[in-house]
Amino acid sequence: MSRCDTRVAAGGGLCVAFNGRYAVQESEAARAWTRVRASLRESAGARLFEQWLKPIELVETGDADAIRLTLPSAFMTNWVRNHYADRLLHEFRAILPTVRTVAIETAAAAEAPLTLVPAVAAPAAPAPAQPAGERPVLDPRFTFDRFVADASNKVAFNAARALAAPGPVRFSPLFLHSGTGQGKTHLMHAIAHEFLAAQPDARVMFMSAERFMFDFVAALRARDTFAFKARLRGCDLLLIDDLQFIAGKDSTQEEFFHTVNEIMAAGKRLVISADRCPQALDGIESRILGRMAIGLVADIKTPPLELRRAILDRKLADMPEGVKVPAEVLDLLAGRIRTSVRELEGALNRVIAYAQLTGDAIDLDFAISVLGDVLRGGQRRITIDEIQKAVSAHFELKPIDLVSARRARAVARPRQIAMYLAKRLTTRSLPEIGRKFGGRDHSTVIHAVRRIEELRDSDNDIDGAVRLLMRQLES
Repeated sequence: MSRCDTRVAAGGGLCVAFNGRYAVQESEAARAWTRVRASLRESAGARLFEQWLKPIELVETGDADAIRLTLPSAFMTNWVRNHYADRLLHEFRAILPTVRTVAIETAAAAEAPLTLVPAVAAPAAPAPAQPAGERPVLDPRFTFDRFVADASNKVAFNAARALAAPGPVRFSPLFLHSGTGQGKTHLMHAIAHEFLAAQPDARVMFMSAERFMFDFVAALRARDTFAFKARLRGCDLLLIDDLQFIAGKDSTQEEFFHTVNEIMAAGKRLVISADRCPQALDGIESRILGRMAIGLVADIKTPPLELRRAILDRKLADMPEGVKVPAEVLDLLAGRIRTSVRELEGALNRVIAYAQLTGDAIDLDFAISVLGDVLRGGQRRITIDEIQKAVSAHFELKPIDLVSARRARAVARPRQIAMYLAKRLTTRSLPEIGRKFGGRDHSTVIHAVRRIEELRDSDNDIDGAVRLLMRQLES
């Protein structure tokens, strides 16, 4: 068997023994994957393909409608998901129109192992007994240990941990609400992880409200609602994400209401999330909202600057060894991308990926060039005039001093700080910044930026002044 390649990624097939020789049996998915890989190699180019797409492997599931692809690391998985998920689905559907989904997973988390297919049918081995509990598909990254908490999300975080803890149920349901990308789903995955770690045989289900609706409609069409109801109402822990998606769906809400009632009456755990508080959910029946109010309602506020910065530090710590991002770049991302943690983490991934693809060093200019549109979209339009007023007030100067020819240290240092902030907080070019500071050359601006970067590492007073001014300008 040494000459037989069992990796579907490389050859697209499974090896079988036949009369002492080797043959290859390819499934439809494997044949399609071979063609998709060839298309990706041609369109992406050799460098990008070798680094990001070649490591992808196809996992044979026997389901022609659902494709599973794996990569060796979570970082690579996230990158391919962000950049190629839609493309991969399109490519597979062009060859196999029946394909519904293309799942991109980390190999360590993949559940289905590759197996050899015998040429001659052998007696089937007894199937392993089904586990006593439901096993939801959970993201291994979303645990309590990896959730960065502060005052803006502390109540929600502590409530989630309390609900996941073994022992008597202290409150149920737990209703989490926040804007998009601020950590609701992370906490729900963390609850499921913690609960299952303490009670491995528990029945746990995690689904979106949209999936609840689709499954219920499918059960109605199949005239098998009993199995659907038994499956959900028998849960020890039921988690429903994005409740707002069933607004106005009367029959779905009717079933949802009865499910909630059954879970609560049995003293089981229920977690529900939405993008708004219960009172602001238009199109949701009042009796459902009334049940939500019985438990605990916890919101996750927009993360402040300090939390955004801490999240980036935590994200960077999870990166492969050798990935370095300067503090000034992390400060830039935390300062400009304010509303969505998901977008914040995506921006960091993008900067790192582009640096690896181009071979360029990551610095402030590189990050701005890569994330120009993202940074402008998340930025409050801070002007250089605002910066000059804030800096002059902080150092007890007149705004005209910053544009004057004076070279005294008491003026020159605040002027350098103002230039540094103009480079960090605006999209103005270096020549434009120089002109706003008394017609100075762009090289003067470059020198000022580099000097303040150096001083921030060695002078706590300068670093403290810069941080204070940034918070003031961005508030």
